[in-house]
Amino acid sequence: RFSLAEQSQVTLKVYNILGKEIATLVNDVQSSGVHEVSFDGSGLASGVYFYTLQAGKFTETRKMILIK
Repeated sequence: RFSLAEQSQVTLKVYNILGKEIATLVNDVQSSGVHEVSFDGSGLASGVYFYTLQAGKFTETRKMILIK
């Protein structure tokens, strides 16, 4: 879940621990407001992954732990 103060180009990508891109969840212009994105990791192994959210000039990367 993320919120935007203004309409922006948004990219949300998931990477494995080695930095290989696993999935692109969002790559579109999004309107202002709150947005929610679901991620289906059923085809992935348990472990540590990272996701990067880019919106306009804002970029943030966070860790995600997938446990099956």
